[in-house]
Amino acid sequence: MTTDIGYQHASGTTVYTIPQAFQQTLTVRPDQVALRTVGGTRQITWREYGQRVRSIAAGLAGLGLRRGDSVGIMLTNRPEFNLVDTAALHVGATPFSIYNTSSPEQIAHLFTNAENAIVITEPAFLDAVRGAGVEIEHIVLVEGSAAGTLTLEEVEAAPAADFDFDAAWQAVQPEDVATLIYTSGTTGPSKGVELTHANVVAQIVGLVEGPLTVGFDDRSVSYLPAAHVADRISGHCANLFTGVQMTCVPDAREIAAALPDARPTAFFGVPRVWQKIKAGIDAKLAVEASPVKKALAGWALGVGAQAARADLAGTGRGVLLDVQHKLADALVLSKLRHALGFDELKVAASGAAAIPPETLEYLLGLGFTVTEVWGMSETSGVGTYTPLAKPKPGTVGIPLRGTEIRLGEDGELLIRGGIVTRGYRKMPDKTAEALDADGWLHTGDVATIDGDGYVSIVDRKKELLITEAGKNLSPTNIENTVKAASSLVGQVVAIGDAKPFIAALIVLDPDTAGVRAKTLGTPDAELKTLAAQPEIVAEIKAAVAAANTKLARVEQIKRFSILADAWEPGGDELTPTLKLKRTPIATKYATDIAALYLTPAPDGVIDMK
Repeated sequence: MTTDIGYQHASGTTVYTIPQAFQQTLTVRPDQVALRTVGGTRQITWREYGQRVRSIAAGLAGLGLRRGDSVGIMLTNRPEFNLVDTAALHVGATPFSIYNTSSPEQIAHLFTNAENAIVITEPAFLDAVRGAGVEIEHIVLVEGSAAGTLTLEEVEAAPAADFDFDAAWQAVQPEDVATLIYTSGTTGPSKGVELTHANVVAQIVGLVEGPLTVGFDDRSVSYLPAAHVADRISGHCANLFTGVQMTCVPDAREIAAALPDARPTAFFGVPRVWQKIKAGIDAKLAVEASPVKKALAGWALGVGAQAARADLAGTGRGVLLDVQHKLADALVLSKLRHALGFDELKVAASGAAAIPPETLEYLLGLGFTVTEVWGMSETSGVGTYTPLAKPKPGTVGIPLRGTEIRLGEDGELLIRGGIVTRGYRKMPDKTAEALDADGWLHTGDVATIDGDGYVSIVDRKKELLITEAGKNLSPTNIENTVKAASSLVGQVVAIGDAKPFIAALIVLDPDTAGVRAKTLGTPDAELKTLAAQPEIVAEIKAAVAAANTKLARVEQIKRFSILADAWEPGGDELTPTLKLKRTPIATKYATDIAALYLTPAPDGVIDMK
């Protein structure tokens, strides 16, 4: 064991597996709250957490679960997920999560690949689990009851008579598979990324020595799907290792309302979450009735942005700007942070997709620095991060401790180290494609590395647009530039592969559109109606025009159309983590895309000439 990376626990012990870390965490502050729900309606102390894990583990062993077996978990973000996942890990099993938006067909693929005999779920997902058509020996419900299922209480009440809890978790080895993270499947059937206990330990060591300096006095929020590597490792496992308190938010759409209650000191947000926070502030300012308050807030945000740009440039704020910023912070910015629930935020992170540099500058202007992280399921989460003391918007920073990076001949980012997966479950051909003989993971991302060692992601190698003129362009860069220009823009898809110019499909942000509807005197208007409203079209056109001024001529959007419907996570167009499903979009909206290149432009297509 000593040859593996170890985590120096707050208890003074070095740990090498997740169960070892959890058992040490239980000893530090047993009466402190470990898990809670919004409003504190449920609170579980570390002592209670440990007792439930012992009880559930014995019950799972009673169902026949053994070391090396897999367990499917399909739950919302609730304490039961943490309890059953941790219990399964103590048996020596491999728990994995299923996205709540998964279809029966997708679930069937996961169950067939994982070969799990047990599923732990809740009534809302029972039909989908059964509809998968895969024979499962035991379906366990964490609430309610249904024919042919067991309740979690019944499982705990029937422990295996010969189960030795301590012997089971002490038998877990660093090379054992701790979890399977199924990829989002944007380019085909999802792959089961095998992450070992050693992978998880290496990730936590890198996080706490890098961007995530948290401990027992800190608070975090679990709202992203547990099937996503960020919530499972940087959330759930970070809680088990560091003692950071976790507030469970069952519906990600309620995160903004939950933050003032949770008051996190550490918070990870996908770019859309940060953009929604900015959009929420913009929306409130748009409807502020008091001209004085509106002007004061606008001035304060402007001062914050100026201070942020000065800090990033390293030029210094100067006496006047420094005084103005202190006044702006006292009068407005500090109150905004408090209203958002971020007044005690120490560590803010953005990842899972590219975020516009303008959004990062805006957040820095509000008074907190966001570390932009890059990573994959295959890197156990974070692979690079921007140091909080040295942010550089537009980059994803430097490698995590113990991690090496380099560029391939074609600019592809390669990475290796303790955080890199050993491969895909039952897919040796895919594993061989991703991992070379020297242990380098071929990420599929095209990147650059500057003189300070900071990485910038250009785009996914397979998603680069090659125009009719042979120009290689990043659709993500184009899309993010438009998003940064207006909070009314929810999603953008840049079109242009083998085309004479760049065009785009644009989807309105439903929340911001709702605010605009009120200001237009049509509060009950549907998104379909708003998408054709002249004022809305004009605002989107202005945003595209503003974005075009920041793009190279070949990148500029020449035409676009606004789609009538909102896109939901896990739907036809977006993965559960809000990544664009470009191939399904191209198929579903083939008629809309073709219309963008007709001459003359048909109705609904806005020409930027």
